[in-house]
Amino acid sequence: MNVKLRVLTAGVLFFTGQAVFAQKKPSDTLKPKDAKETKIDEVVVLGYSKVSTKAKDVTASTTVTAEKFENRPTTSFLNSLQGEAPGLTINSTSGQPGSGKIDVIIRGVGSLSAGSEPLYVIDGIISNATQYRNLNDSDIESASILKDAAATSIYGNRAANGVIVINTKRGKYNSPMRFSYNGFTGVSFLPKTDYNMSNTQQALTLEKRAGAGLGATLTDAQINSYPVNTDWRKVFFNAGFTQKHDVAMTVGGQNVNLYSSLGYFDQTGIVSNVSDFKRFTFRNNLNGKSENGKFTYGAQVALSFSKRHQLDEETNANISNNSIQNPLHGANAGLPYLPSGIYQNGQQIYDAIGTNFDGGKNIYSLEDVLRKGSMPNERTETGIIANINLGYKLTDYLTLNHKSGVDYKYQETNFARAPWNYLAIATAMSGANATVNPKPFGGIEDFSKTREFNYNAITSLNFNKTFGDKHTINGGVYLDYLKIIYNGTSQRRTGLNPINWVFGAGTGYVDPVYYANPSGGAPIVYYVPSASASKIKAGALAYFATADYDYDSKYGVSALIRRDGSYRFVSDNKWATFWSVAGRWNIDKENFMQGSIFDMLKLRVSYGEQGNQNIIAVSAGSNPMLVGTNLVRDTYVAGTGYNNIAGALGVGVFANPDVKWERLAQTNIGLDFRLLNRRLEGNIDVYDKTTKDLYNDINLSAVTGTTSIKGNNGKLQNRGIEVLLRYNIIQTESTKLSIYGNTAYNKNKILSLVKDDNAGTTRNVVGGPIDQWFLAPYLGVNPANGQALYEDINGNPTETINNTTDARATGKNMFPVWSGGFGFNFEYKGVFVDAHFTYQADVWKYDNAMAWLYDPSSIGSWNQSADMLNAWSPTNLNGDIPSLTATNLQLADYSDRFLKDASFVRLKNLSVGYSLPKSVLQNTFVKGLKVFVQAENILTWTKWRGYDPEPNFAYSLSVYPNMKTVSLGANIEF
Repeated sequence: MNVKLRVLTAGVLFFTGQAVFAQKKPSDTLKPKDAKETKIDEVVVLGYSKVSTKAKDVTASTTVTAEKFENRPTTSFLNSLQGEAPGLTINSTSGQPGSGKIDVIIRGVGSLSAGSEPLYVIDGIISNATQYRNLNDSDIESASILKDAAATSIYGNRAANGVIVINTKRGKYNSPMRFSYNGFTGVSFLPKTDYNMSNTQQALTLEKRAGAGLGATLTDAQINSYPVNTDWRKVFFNAGFTQKHDVAMTVGGQNVNLYSSLGYFDQTGIVSNVSDFKRFTFRNNLNGKSENGKFTYGAQVALSFSKRHQLDEETNANISNNSIQNPLHGANAGLPYLPSGIYQNGQQIYDAIGTNFDGGKNIYSLEDVLRKGSMPNERTETGIIANINLGYKLTDYLTLNHKSGVDYKYQETNFARAPWNYLAIATAMSGANATVNPKPFGGIEDFSKTREFNYNAITSLNFNKTFGDKHTINGGVYLDYLKIIYNGTSQRRTGLNPINWVFGAGTGYVDPVYYANPSGGAPIVYYVPSASASKIKAGALAYFATADYDYDSKYGVSALIRRDGSYRFVSDNKWATFWSVAGRWNIDKENFMQGSIFDMLKLRVSYGEQGNQNIIAVSAGSNPMLVGTNLVRDTYVAGTGYNNIAGALGVGVFANPDVKWERLAQTNIGLDFRLLNRRLEGNIDVYDKTTKDLYNDINLSAVTGTTSIKGNNGKLQNRGIEVLLRYNIIQTESTKLSIYGNTAYNKNKILSLVKDDNAGTTRNVVGGPIDQWFLAPYLGVNPANGQALYEDINGNPTETINNTTDARATGKNMFPVWSGGFGFNFEYKGVFVDAHFTYQADVWKYDNAMAWLYDPSSIGSWNQSADMLNAWSPTNLNGDIPSLTATNLQLADYSDRFLKDASFVRLKNLSVGYSLPKSVLQNTFVKGLKVFVQAENILTWTKWRGYDPEPNFAYSLSVYPNMKTVSLGANIEF
């Protein structure tokens, strides 16, 4: 690539792994024909600031640069990585503003029980944040995805799932003070479903045919003229709004430079009064060096504060299918002939319907839940990420380095069910409380606080020396220390006085009340507060060495050995050794390649073994180091206890002191190429990644009191191929056009287990993929009687199936086999159009939202799809829906009737704009001005009929979809 000698600023130099251009928008300008051109190779920085050039790099890695994160209406930069790197699969499992439900998988799921999250490293310091809602993506210079053992083994015990290295922006030496402003505002919309929901006339007609609900009491004329037709989707969902404003400053002297930024982000969700997110960020990156260049230093400080409100469904899985609390469920199923807005508060609803939800009246409870102040919640998070790095050059070839960093998070969560909320009133009035107390107080209020402090220190001695003209050796010895301290408290108050209760103010709490027990015995106590606390200390220690040898820029070998220790294990299992070796051959440097079309042609091979101590998956946004703290120790609980002695301590969890690391071995073969005077470039990688000693169930004798215990057994394999290409079609002074694409194929297979799963709709069985669907085929409708038809294990049509004996392996699961992205970058005289598409294919999910809408037993209580009007009947023998009176529809839960293809192609981002020419801005304080319009998630092509095929789930019910967003913004430099 022809690059001006303003050459690769300090921020751009922080490419980790192989810089990939298929995702990189061209920023180079073509020089005049008579100008002297200089070709340079990209500099890459690997793990722990290990430096190489692209030509000498042996790793399989991909770098996504700053322009991919700019001006995106997302609360986490991870959303902007979707489809940007082969082998990286990203699914935003909730579109709720500020959600931490983002699934990131590199080269397939590598464990049965552990999470799939990669390790994240920010400016060289390990971070335990996994949701990154408090990291301003405008501060990111690059994000590098490290994939093979040569790239990830240096991070040892926590890099089995890959590594994502984030490098933030920096100032430049000898540069004047510059300011920039980036901002936009946008509007978001709920995506549509394709369930063909019934309107009032269709719903009442369906009820009349089924002899249920209001429709059964009306004539055809009354049905056709029924005056109400409520679209509950419009009642519950509105347009959301997003705005973002960032101001940054850079300046640099001869020996010091600085980057500072302030950011504000505000996003309102599509559910009225319930979901929103606000964030304030500040970053200060300082770097410097001594006069003689021997001493270098840096300090990065990032402060953040965010506040969000969210649907309770986001973290409360118990209400995912609850029609009286979850609008994502109720918006589809609300009966259209019921009018909205007829009750103004929870008391009016209770006075009108009590707890009788017949006729779909549960929709009014849901309407009350979404009323402002009915179920208030507030979640705040304060974050500090800070680090210092020091380096001193002891000799020309020996350098001592140290880096220390902290990652601190303080979170507060307040949640309440207000005393005037319908559910609070109904719960208080319908329970035993109402029997002994004629005026019971309803409502609850929860408080929780957590503090998490992570400290990471890395000390290294690095060697780099060239012998003669052809031999170069560099290496290092490292010590890596990690310490985590966590504590949390929570409390609940029940019984809220509506006269003086104020959310979060600590007022209106009813003191405990004792009532005589009508059955005799101890008195009944109400409104008793509860509290709990937890404290965890975790840590890890590692020491390791690296060595790299290069001969004449033609051949290279890299090796690493690392010794890791974890607090999680005991005895001989506490420490483990991991390693990797890699080699490269720069074929283009051979004499026989002279005069070829290749600017670069490099073959890479690597093999290595890594460990995984985080063998238990965690909830979104949580630190995996903080779970499973007692895997090797028995834990005790109060209860019936040992020998059935009441109140004694009994064994709650049988521990296994032999638990040890999951171990992963990975082989990678890659080919990097650049040809046609650097117009076409890309790479191909083939890999085999096998995990053994999986943390899984082991059978126990029933005499122990349990039938299984967790331990290490089994083997899991991921094999795949990755391809990435970019072609710069036009590169002239006025016009630039580039196209790019990447694709990845991953085949997941369980090689061995102590015991297969033998029950459930998803199972882990040797020979199949993880979480494989086990279902019986659904064959359609029996034309003779309208019953549903299935296929038994012998291949015969039947009206009855057994979940255990007739279910069979489908070879399908919820993880995509194919994934990738493609797009183009076009620019003409300042006008630019950039488009980025993503895709995932061969992914299967159970559409249980659809199952609710095809359920004849719910007619009269739930709205149904209008497809049900084509149900089989004696007068409609060709109907493709089973009869409304079919008696075997419940067996569909064990069939593939609602197992649907969730493959999709999505226009992830489209940006159209104009950059004013420099000549127009001459003699003004403005150095650059760009205006743009962009769209996010605006178009999706899929067979999936629900809101959104992207979220990573097995069952689809009540998943907050990713919003469609259109925004208008500007970038100004001055």
